[in-house]
Amino acid sequence: MSDGDDDTTELSPESFDERLNEAEEALEAAETEADLDDVEATLDEIDADIESAELPEPDDEDEDDPAEELESRLSDLRDDLESQRGPYAQDAVETLDGAKSTITDTRWTEQGEGEIVAAVETFATEFNDVLDSSVAVDGDAESDLTAAIDDAISAVESAGLDADDDAETIADLIAVADGLADGLDDAQEWDDLETREKLQVQGFYDVLGHYKDYPPELSALKEHEQRGNVEMIALAFDSFQSDFMQEYCIEAFTRMNDDRAYETIEGQAKRRDKGVIKAIGKMAAEAGVEMLVDYVDSDNDPALQKVVFKALGEIGSEEATQPIANKLVTENENVRSAAARALGLLGDTRTVEPLTDVLADDDVDSVRASAAWALRQIGTETALEAAAEYADDRSYLVQREAELAADFLGEGTAEPDATV
Repeated sequence: MSDGDDDTTELSPESFDERLNEAEEALEAAETEADLDDVEATLDEIDADIESAELPEPDDEDEDDPAEELESRLSDLRDDLESQRGPYAQDAVETLDGAKSTITDTRWTEQGEGEIVAAVETFATEFNDVLDSSVAVDGDAESDLTAAIDDAISAVESAGLDADDDAETIADLIAVADGLADGLDDAQEWDDLETREKLQVQGFYDVLGHYKDYPPELSALKEHEQRGNVEMIALAFDSFQSDFMQEYCIEAFTRMNDDRAYETIEGQAKRRDKGVIKAIGKMAAEAGVEMLVDYVDSDNDPALQKVVFKALGEIGSEEATQPIANKLVTENENVRSAAARALGLLGDTRTVEPLTDVLADDDVDSVRASAAWALRQIGTETALEAAAEYADDRSYLVQREAELAADFLGEGTAEPDATV
C-alpha cells in the first residue's frame, strides 16, 4: 500500500485497479521464476487489502459490485501467472509415475503386451538422448518396464534441473514422457476387445468344434453346462449384457447346483434378484447366508421373503433358524406358510414347539398344513407325534400330513416327503 493520510482513498476501487494494472504489467515483463514469485507476492498483498477494505456496496441489483469485479480480475491474473510458470522437471516425473501405474493397473492383450514393451524401449532411447543417461529395458516383464521408468525418474531427480536455466531440457523431457504416455494409450488393452473377442481368447467357444448353432454363445453355454464347466458359465455371466443370456446362466447355475459360481452372482443377489437368490439356495452356498438373513425382514416384499426363506432352508444353516421362526407370526399368511416350510428344510429341532403351536392355533389351514409338513421333515419322534394328532382335522391338507406322520411312526414304511 502506498504512503498517504487518506486510507479510504488508498483502498478505493480505483486504487486497486491501478495496483492490478501495475501487477499485470510486471507479469507481462517477467522472465524468470523469481520475477513470477515477486508478482505473486504483489497479488497476495492486493488480495489481503481487498479483503480488509470497506468497499462501497452496489445501490441496486443491476449495479456492478466493485469487490466482485476486483476479485474476478485478481483471479484471472493468478491464472495467467500459473500459466507462465515452468515447465518443471517434476512435471515429467509425474507423467512417468502415471505411466508406471498404467502399465501395472491395465490388463493387456497379447498384442498390447508387445506394444507396451516397444513404447518403453522407444522412450528409453529418446530419454537417453535428452539427458545423456543410460536407461535400459532389461526384459519384457512389467517389472522390467517399470524398473526402466524408475531409473529415468531417478536420473531426472538427480540432474537438479532449473526451471530457468534448463527450460529447454525440461521441455524435451516432458515431450519424451508424454510420448511414452501416448504410446501406452495406443497399446491394445483387454477392454478394447469386443465381448465375443474376449470370450474367444479365453476359450469359451472351444467346446463347439466345427459345427455351431446360432447363436453360438447359447450353444457354448449348453455344452459347458453339460460338461460341468462352472467357470465358463461364470465367465459368460460376467461378459454378456443380454438379459436373456444372463437369465440362462442363472438357470444353468441352478441346474448345476454348484456353489463355485457364488462369487459370480453375489452382486446380483445383493440387488435382490429373486432368480439369483433361488440359484444360491440350489447351490447350498453357505457364503450367502449372512446376506440372505438380512433379507428375511423384507416385509414390504413377500415374494422376496418366500424365495429367501426357501434358499436359506436349502442351504441349511442354523444361523437362519431364529430369524425365520420369528416370521411364523407375521401378518401375511403366505409368508407364514413359507417360513414354516423353510424351517422344515432346516430341520432344526428347536423349531418343533413353535411349529406345533402354528399347527394348533393358526387361522389359515394352508399355513397349518405347512407347519405339519415341516414337522414331518424334522422327523424326530416328538415332531411326528405332534403332526400325527391331526388325522381328523377339518382340513384335508392337514389330514394328509398327519396320516403320513402316523404311517412313519406306526409302520416305518413311509419316508418324509421332501416336496415343498
